[in-house]
Amino acid sequence: MNKEIRINNNIISKDSSVYIVAEMSANHLMDYNRAVEIIHAAKEAGADAIKIQTYTADTITIDSEKERFRIKQGTIWDGTTFYNLYKKAYTPWEWQPRLMEEAEKSGIDCFSSPFDLTAVDFMVKMNMPAIKIASFEIRDVGLIEKAALTKKTIIISTGIAKPEDIELALDTCKKAGNNDVILLKCTTAYPAPYEDMNLRVISDMSHRYGCLTGLSDHSLGDEVAVASVALGAKMVEKHLIMSRSDGGPDAKFSMEPEEFKNMVNKIRNVEKALGSVDYSLSEKQKASRMHSRSLFVVKDICKGEIFTTENIRSIRPGYGLHTRFLPDILGKRANRNIEKGTPFSIKMIENIKPGSDIEVILD
Repeated sequence: MNKEIRINNNIISKDSSVYIVAEMSANHLMDYNRAVEIIHAAKEAGADAIKIQTYTADTITIDSEKERFRIKQGTIWDGTTFYNLYKKAYTPWEWQPRLMEEAEKSGIDCFSSPFDLTAVDFMVKMNMPAIKIASFEIRDVGLIEKAALTKKTIIISTGIAKPEDIELALDTCKKAGNNDVILLKCTTAYPAPYEDMNLRVISDMSHRYGCLTGLSDHSLGDEVAVASVALGAKMVEKHLIMSRSDGGPDAKFSMEPEEFKNMVNKIRNVEKALGSVDYSLSEKQKASRMHSRSLFVVKDICKGEIFTTENIRSIRPGYGLHTRFLPDILGKRANRNIEKGTPFSIKMIENIKPGSDIEVILD
């Protein structure tokens, strides 16, 4: 897998800024103007991309009232059928070219999740820069192969995946000649409980599969998304809604614009704080070393008096001799009168001859 991936003009690598995606999903509530408003809000909040979904109820499932087609897994959508949920949640295909244009004018990327082969063709026709494979589609090898053959960046959520599912998806991409793959840790619960997030998987996936990793987050708040950055996430995806009070299938676990903006700011601050592996000191840190400890005369000392732990101590600030030399000094005599509060120096020790052991030690 490649460790540097491009989505339009954005380069994603282990050294790059986190690529932040605002997921629109069903939050447009079948209102085109609201969809446009979400794109503008995403840009204003600092997102790098807006993501939509490309399916219809008929391309993702069938219209059936049979029990096996009814949602009952303890979700916020329990009781309805797959068909009826997706009929309300899909993004009309005739909107999507215009939404892409709106995103381009706003200065952010726009791409989608396809849910069947015709959706991939439609996305290629629109020249979308990336393709996102949703969690529940990770077992659709034909869809992944079709997406990978486009040679576009492939982003794969791993919510329901076992290791063998991830390996098969990656192998499918490789066989299609596409190594531009990003894996997203995802917990498929809506909203996702904190105790089920297992964020350490992000760094483990990176090492195990040799690819860039990130987070598709359905938890409440921004703590999980911000924490993921410290664990190596290079992409973070969160649902964006204009107002949760608007309702809709995904409202409960979506962020409002101001919340999204606060999350982006926190992520950018964490990026600054992570910095790089660098043991050198800043100019401010160098200056602060003077606040460190060193050896000082803490009682008035007369010429000829012996240095002891009563009159020489390690204290702040750092203008005196290094504290590691205290054992070598104790028992020696002062060659002058020394006032309390004077930084200790080897020049204060009696009878130090040039080249002597103590001078070498204290040099």
